[in-house]
This record gives sequence, structure tokens and C-alpha cells, in this order.
Amino acid sequence: MSSHMEQEARPSATTGRGEGSVKSAALWAAGSQYTQFVLQFATSVIISRFFLRPDEIGLFSVALAAAMILSVIQDFGLTRYLGRHPTADGETIRHCTVVAVGFSFVLATLILAVASPLARFYSEPRLFPILGLIAASYLLTPWSIVPVALLSRKLDFKGTFLVNVAGAVTNSGCALVLAASGFSAESLAWAMIAQAAARAGVAQFLNPARPGGPIRLARAREIIGFGSGSALLYLSGGIGMRTPDLVVGRMQGMAAAGLFSRGLALASQLHYLVAGAVSAIYYPAFARLRDEGRDLGPYYERVVAAHGAIVWPAMALLAVLSEPIILLLYGPGWVDAAPLLAFAALAECFFVALPLHMDLPILLGRLRQLLVLNLADTALSVTTLALGAAISVEAAAGSRLVYGAGWFCLYAVWLHRLVGFTWKAMLKVYVTSAVIAVATIVPAVIAVTVWRTPSTMGFLELAVTGFASGLTWLAAVILVRHPARADLLGMLLHATGPIRARLNPGTG
Repeated sequence: MSSHMEQEARPSATTGRGEGSVKSAALWAAGSQYTQFVLQFATSVIISRFFLRPDEIGLFSVALAAAMILSVIQDFGLTRYLGRHPTADGETIRHCTVVAVGFSFVLATLILAVASPLARFYSEPRLFPILGLIAASYLLTPWSIVPVALLSRKLDFKGTFLVNVAGAVTNSGCALVLAASGFSAESLAWAMIAQAAARAGVAQFLNPARPGGPIRLARAREIIGFGSGSALLYLSGGIGMRTPDLVVGRMQGMAAAGLFSRGLALASQLHYLVAGAVSAIYYPAFARLRDEGRDLGPYYERVVAAHGAIVWPAMALLAVLSEPIILLLYGPGWVDAAPLLAFAALAECFFVALPLHMDLPILLGRLRQLLVLNLADTALSVTTLALGAAISVEAAAGSRLVYGAGWFCLYAVWLHRLVGFTWKAMLKVYVTSAVIAVATIVPAVIAVTVWRTPSTMGFLELAVTGFASGLTWLAAVILVRHPARADLLGMLLHATGPIRARLNPGTG
């Protein structure tokens, strides 16, 4: 965000030093996201290339997908409840912690209840112990939920950075050691337990939140009531997000599920690498703008512009270079994931075209309308995926493009009415973002058609191609006068401020 948006979203100077700086929060959030990405990405590459086969990855993906559909009750709206609570006093924190712990036991019980039927449904007995380990990890999760929510409320993303990185480091170390020791897919489940324990320990150290003291049932019911209002929404969203692995695993087998999971995961990881970190600060920033009675439309247009300028070119580049990237990272055994990755990357462009499609309606009190749309969204996702998976795993991945186009049409008009953006501004963002994306992939297209073939591109060729595409992207952003140009420059100047101050101490 530019300095203008920071100033608009910032309360008076008396509210606190760290809470007012949206840019500093964005940088800490970005550091957290990028560090987690590097660790998770490196771990997935090493494990997939040297230790686990596609069918083993598919086995864990199916188990995790089933568990995460149920895990929507883990948070149960606590993060947003604390985020919008006027004081978040000790009594509120204590009751939220009790609710979180209680629902963790409910969730673990539900996962164990479905473990045996799911193992029989897929004819995979190993799904049962893997789901048991995942259930155990969720018993540790509530001890980090409330502390992290409080840190986010204060825009203390330095604290959330420490929590997230501690969990990611522990997860990666445990997964690598156990996978190398022959624990197969179970190594990833044990790593989830280790990660949850590490996050809980650091979070409680930074911002203790414990359930001790008197508990009033009326207050607990109030908190649960807030969460129950969005529980169906999150369940619907969870089904839409997690059913792909379940459907592909059932209809095409565990090896296909592993390939499909890797392709979609790589696209979503890159998406969150380039945009997800900054997204973490949007909810509290828009909450401040709402509280100040400001028009949200212009700010939303800037968020869309930032996503379009960065994510669209990145996804287009990933689609063009999908085969050499898969071969370089995972090896020849995963080459069939390349077309799946290309489809998934292009589909991400639809989803990033309307960011905050769930956050802003919740913030503005439009939960009921959002639920209706989300149910339609989920039905569209599952239907298109099932039709594709009935044909092949490639068709299943291709169905994400159809779903993405339908998803955009479903939410566009409603968000326009809700947020108040102008179609003229949005059209300019989309057109200029598309132009930049096309310009960015020109060096990559030349590289895979004239210079090399996708199967013969090594690390050096990919690095040169990526560098040339990056320069082309930068030139395109400047030449087409993309609406996000000023915001991107502002973030760059803010990020390099300490370095420039050291080089030129007289300018500060």
C-alpha cells in the first residue's frame, strides 16, 4: 500500500507506535509468508524428489483434505470475533480460549469417527492411522489460535512471524527426518503434530491466553453464537477447497491425487508468495477504514490492482514454464503434473481478480448473502471437478478454469454493490494487468520454443528466462502506467528505507 493509504487507515499517533504502521505490518507479514514458503517449498521438493512417491503424497493429501473439511470448526470465528471486539479484555480472551479448547476435542473426535469409513471407502487401510495423527495435531492448535488472533489485532506481525516461522521450521525438520527414515506418508502427519506444538509454545510465550478463572455460560454462548453464524459458510468453503483431492483420489487413484495435489499446491503457493503475505493486513486495515466511515471502493480498486500487477504475470509465467519447473524441482517421475500445474496457475488469475470476497462481506455484516453465494460457489466447484475427474486427471485440472470463470461471474456484481468500486477502474486494472502478463511471458515463450525445449531447460536456462521475464514485467508496469505502479514503488521505497538511510545518513 502507498503512504496515502497507510495514512488513511492509520489511527491517531496516540493509539500506539506499532499498531499504526500498516507498511511495517505488511513487511513483517511478507517476511513470515516468504519464510514459510521457502521452508515448505524446499521440504516438498526434497521429499517428493527423494523420499515419497506420488501415491504416498496422494495418500496424505486425501487424509488431510478430509480432516480440513471438518477443521472449519477449529477456529469457529474466534479470530474475527477478537478482531472486531471493542476491547478484547481478559474475560473475553479467557472465554475464547475455553471455546477453542472445547472445539479442538470435538474436531479430533469427528476426524477419528470418519477415519475408518474413509479408509474403507478408498480401500486404503493406512488412511486410519494418518487421520489419527492429524486429529492429535488439532488438539494442540487452540493454544496458538487466540494468542495469534490477539497479535494480529494489534498488527503485531512481528509476533505472528515468530509463531509461524517456529512452526514451519519444526514441520520441515520433522518431515524430512522421518521421511528419510522410511516413515512414508505418516512422516507428514507426525510433522503436523510437531508444528502445532511449536506454534503453541511460541504463541503462549509471546501472548499468553489460558482458560483459568470463572467461566460464564452466557458469555461462552455469545462467542459460540458468533462462530455458528459463519460455521456453515466455512464448511461450504472447506468443501469447495478440499474436495479436489478427495474426488480425484477416488475417481483416478492415489497416484493421480498426488500429481493433482502437487500441481495445484505449487500454483497456490506461488500465489500466496507474491500476494498472500500482504493480504494478511487487509482485514484490519479495511476495518479501520469502515470505522472511520470512509468509502471502501477506491481502496478495494487499489488492492485489486496490486494483485493483478503481480499475480497475473506470475501465474502466466508459471503456466508457460510448468514442465521445466516440474522436472527441475521434482524429477521425471512427476512430469505428468506439468499440465495440471499450467491449468491451476491460469485458474488462479480468476480468483485473484476479486480478492477479499469473503472477508469484506463478513466485515460489512453481509454473512447471510455471502453464505448463499458460497453454497452456489461450492456446488459449481464440486460439479465441474467431478465431471472433469470422470474423464481424466488432466480434465480435472482443466475444470478449474471453467470453475474460475463461473466463480468470477458469481461474485463480481454482488461485490460491486457491496464495496462500491467502479467498473471503469476495474476494467482498466484487468486490461493493463493482462497486457503486463502477456508481455512478461514473451521471453519464456521464446525460451521454450526457439532456444530450448521444455524438457531440456536446466536451472541456468530457467534463471536467465526468469530474469528476462522480470525485466520485461518491470518495463511493462512502467510503460502501460498500471494503476498499482505508485503503490508498488511506495512499498519498495519503504522496504529499502533502512538500507538507504545507512548509505545516506544525512537524508534521514
